[in-house]
Amino acid sequence: MDLNDSTSLAELMASYQPSDTGYRVPKDGWRICLAHEFKEKRTPLQAKNVSLSDIVKHIGLGLRYLKWWYKKTQVEKKAPFIDMFRALPLRQIYGAPLGGIGGGTITRGWKGEFCRWQLNPGMYHYKTVIADQFTVCLRRDSRTIYQQVLSTEHPHTMQGWNWGYCGEYAFYHALYPRAWSVYHLPGQNVTLTCRQVSPVIPHDYKDSSLPVAVFVWDIENKNDYALDVSIMFTMVNGSGHKDDKSGGHWNEPFNLEKEGESVSGVLLHHCTPVNPYTLCLAARKQSDREISYQTAFSPEGTCSALWSDLINNGRLDSPKGPSPPTQKGEKVAAALAVGCSVAAQGHNCVEFSLVWDMPKMTFGSREKEHMRRYTRYYGTNGDAGPSLSHYALTHYKDWEKSIEEWQRPILEDSALPSWYKSALFNELYFVVDGGTVWVELPEDCDVSGGLRPQEGGLPAQPPIIKEYGRFAYLEGQEYRMYNTYDVHFYASFALIMLWPKLALSLQYDIAGSVVQHDPTERMNLMTGRCSAVKTQNVVPHDIGDPDDEPWTRANAYQIYDTADWKDLNLKFVLQVYRDYHLTQDTQYLQDMWPICQAVMEAELKFDKDGDGLIENSGYADQTYDGWTVTGPSAYCGGLWIASVCVMCKMAQLLKRDSVYERYRDILERGSAAFDKLLWNGKYYNYDSSGRSLSNSIMSDQCAGYWFLRASGLGNGELQPFPKEKIRSALKSVFDFNVMSFGGGQMGAVNGMRPEGVPDRSSIQSDEVWVGVVYGLAATMIHEDMLEEGLHTAEGCYRTVWERAGMAFQTPEAYCEKGIYRSLGYMRPLSIWAMQLALDKTGQSYRPRQPSNSLDTVAQ
Repeated sequence: MDLNDSTSLAELMASYQPSDTGYRVPKDGWRICLAHEFKEKRTPLQAKNVSLSDIVKHIGLGLRYLKWWYKKTQVEKKAPFIDMFRALPLRQIYGAPLGGIGGGTITRGWKGEFCRWQLNPGMYHYKTVIADQFTVCLRRDSRTIYQQVLSTEHPHTMQGWNWGYCGEYAFYHALYPRAWSVYHLPGQNVTLTCRQVSPVIPHDYKDSSLPVAVFVWDIENKNDYALDVSIMFTMVNGSGHKDDKSGGHWNEPFNLEKEGESVSGVLLHHCTPVNPYTLCLAARKQSDREISYQTAFSPEGTCSALWSDLINNGRLDSPKGPSPPTQKGEKVAAALAVGCSVAAQGHNCVEFSLVWDMPKMTFGSREKEHMRRYTRYYGTNGDAGPSLSHYALTHYKDWEKSIEEWQRPILEDSALPSWYKSALFNELYFVVDGGTVWVELPEDCDVSGGLRPQEGGLPAQPPIIKEYGRFAYLEGQEYRMYNTYDVHFYASFALIMLWPKLALSLQYDIAGSVVQHDPTERMNLMTGRCSAVKTQNVVPHDIGDPDDEPWTRANAYQIYDTADWKDLNLKFVLQVYRDYHLTQDTQYLQDMWPICQAVMEAELKFDKDGDGLIENSGYADQTYDGWTVTGPSAYCGGLWIASVCVMCKMAQLLKRDSVYERYRDILERGSAAFDKLLWNGKYYNYDSSGRSLSNSIMSDQCAGYWFLRASGLGNGELQPFPKEKIRSALKSVFDFNVMSFGGGQMGAVNGMRPEGVPDRSSIQSDEVWVGVVYGLAATMIHEDMLEEGLHTAEGCYRTVWERAGMAFQTPEAYCEKGIYRSLGYMRPLSIWAMQLALDKTGQSYRPRQPSNSLDTVAQ
């Protein structure tokens, strides 16, 4: 089943010399030798990659965008929500991010570097801080015999240290939310295994919010003599940003004892005027461990004094008291070392924690102060570093037990291929590293949009948001818009299956935004025409830009007026019922029902001819915002039919008989029109415009049906899509979009011509969208096309993770050769829809049922 399983995966480990596999490293996951070099070098989409016809077609957009971009970046000094002139270059270096959900993230590379920072909410800083390292010191008979920075780098600074560890003797293994780095120390007969643990635990809404990570170093001494081993953890006060030199930063040692456990370490206070934070390095005191530290050292110059301090006796100087505040232009770092004895042919371990405590945060506008979720448990004073460290070091084993219990049924399922297990868990990184914020709801905040329940609206403070907080994640690390809804439609499976309360909280926020109206006029960059920022009874495209004020000002996206998009309202309705199906939360269904009615009424205006089927408007008026669609279409038409079907089901559940009859009539007429206008005998045409390319084969043509099956519908009374036609369409997609593209080993291209070549009528029709492919694979699995579904998804995983070097930055899109677009993207979280399809009913992921039942909902 696996595509080139013996070659693609083997290539990642081909340079690894030892046979040592580390200490209790799992079999499944993404594994790579530290000496590996990716042969494939891709570049971001640029103007030179766009066809001349497309350039001519979009010259107005280009000129308007240039003017807007200049004003945004040079006059307002803000970051554009999409920066077309500064696409991220591909750095094939990233590993699993550190930390829980919504407290900011620090990403370590697979070579061990600290290299991607998202401490300011939603704003990424890509900088490898060379002084952030782990160093090992081996001593025998009170004499240091080996000391090495565990880094393959050869930096031009800090040359008093022993750099250049040979990457051929180490490998990295990721099975998110944990990762392992295995180092065989050449000539020493010692193996180190660093296990990185973050508290990302399904159905946990406390520990999963903590901005902490733990590093457990297992030391295996395979010599016939004992060794004393010290591991030193060094870190700069900062993130490699220019404000590291702004002055006023200071460090101090600490010790905290409670509940019979004691931890000690160093606090690094980063005292910026906006969003100050404290980093905290800590270790747990134990009778057979020796903890030492250096409160402050300069990470510039040779740094030979610190190196000599460790090499002298395997411990650091440990001065008392805080360091003086830094002067402007000066950097400061700290070091923490833990030592232990390891018997001959024996094993021992040392533990470190890393905390970043930014309890209060502001977005770019600086208008409002938000409290992160973890402040509910640790306060807002910015002094939680010691307590968080203590908790992490005394509870990480419980976290690991919960993680293993969650992952075990999937990892032990021998019917599932290994690549799928790696993809399923490792793609989950984006829930944490999607610029994610998870904040408390202020007491004076009204999320209802001003429309009360008696008027068909929501409570001002829905209990689920009040109890579980507000959640937002970016469309992508490059596409900075929070909760981009047309994309969240795909990604939402990860949330509703693993953190359903956050999924429902997000839905309440979107529902409140639906009823809001922002009449502020602004220009749409595609057309040059002006329109209102937000139209009432329309689902917003997004809830805002992190460089502005999310939740307060929605719709950062301004390429089109998305009030006329055809998919947003439908995706809300489909998600409402899917969420109800998986949670059985009838209060949620009842609250969402009037909002669903409002958005469907608004959507009906797109049925121009009254045949029960909506029409697209001759431009890219849906999530494929670069691919023109005219008249009834497979994608939006299918979403519409599925949404009408769902309205019928919800009306039945809520005993709204007249509403049911109305939508049942629309469903019958719309299904007939959909079949008549789009079915060609083998698949559903892209659209019904009659253009030369209207019969292209769209990989996403069954998206509406996919959601019905994920929601337990699509069979029996409410079966608007004939199953034999769905299977025929999926077979056409597999034969053409999958097997006739990229040698059948790259997933499914968005658009394919029936003559067997990609549809190149637009930039997006010629792309593979990873998240769409995972959704397509889920649809195939629902239809008992398991082999085809796994093969389709496998092509994406192999391309992204094994050939292109895009681990932990899965892009929105890539082309057959050389090009990618938008690194670090939300949509690939849709891989969890595959797991739901494999499970068929989702019973494994169903949270405890709420006490209210359908009997109490019907009125």
